Amino acid sequence: MPPQPRPEPPAEVVVAFEDNRLATLLFGQHDQNLAFIERKLGVEVTARGNHVALRGARDSVEQAKRLLESLYQRLRAGQQITLGDVDGALRMAASQGVLFSPEGAPKAVPASGGAASVGTRKKTIAARTPAQDAYIRALQKYELVFATGPAGTGKTYLAVAHAAALIEKGEADRLILSRPAVEAGERLGFLPGDMREKVDPYLRPLYDALYDMMPPERVERGLTSGMIEVAPLAFMRGRTLANSVVLLDEAQNCTAMQMKMFLTRLGEGSRMIITGDPTQVDLPPGQKSGLIEAVDLLKDIPEIAICRFNAGDVVRHELVAKIVRAYEAKGERVP
Repeated sequence: MPPQPRPEPPAEVVVAFEDNRLATLLFGQHDQNLAFIERKLGVEVTARGNHVALRGARDSVEQAKRLLESLYQRLRAGQQITLGDVDGALRMAASQGVLFSPEGAPKAVPASGGAASVGTRKKTIAARTPAQDAYIRALQKYELVFATGPAGTGKTYLAVAHAAALIEKGEADRLILSRPAVEAGERLGFLPGDMREKVDPYLRPLYDALYDMMPPERVERGLTSGMIEVAPLAFMRGRTLANSVVLLDEAQNCTAMQMKMFLTRLGEGSRMIITGDPTQVDLPPGQKSGLIEAVDLLKDIPEIAICRFNAGDVVRHELVAKIVRAYEAKGERVP
């Protein structure tokens, strides 16, 4: 019997970072970022001061080294690093092969990890999955973009970020954020309070994302002046929206007639983003979702982008993706 090849000895590398403060941010609270890399790549990671010792399979050690260096460059550029950013950088590296050349030799990784990004006044948001990367690029290129898929994949968050960036750069005069309120029929009359008090709870996710992208005083001024409008879908009827960024969220709960009405609001110099989850339709039985119909009807128009996400693109928390997959396997919906 031919002799068995000897197992390759573990590789050991020590990475040093000049700025102790940035190194602390890179490692994460209680070294959680390093622990995540250790678990995902199967390497031993030990932090001592501003040094990190890596031990394990040669390819994995080299990948961990390049990943840490890439994330450190993001910090040097003034960006923030969260555990989600570490996970996103790993996903993007795996999908794009940015950490290694075809010959297997390590190569430099740009600060963004090669992923598309959206820059707002408060933060820069880099794509964390290949689907997010394609989505951001579509938002930058197309005037009308559909994004479908489960909750937690970043559809709405990235759309609001892109819209806020266009407003900040002066490429749009107005930002209009809309959702079907309460349910597809928008039966607001049964709720207490004036119109704003009736609809605000259903538009709160859009407000939350907006405040995450722009300074609060900027948002308040925009809402007061009308530069930023957050309104239920019913308020779109009869309007033509020019030089605006218009986002329709939870579009799966639009009827076919409502969707047609919304799509025909697109005016000169405007961009329109429509997001929703076709598996979460709350319309009455027998009534077809306007989102599902529109994606099917418009899929062959080259000027329209349709981006699709799945459970593998969930970027909230590690457990969320597992929970979504578990419910999907059982055939139940996840809110």
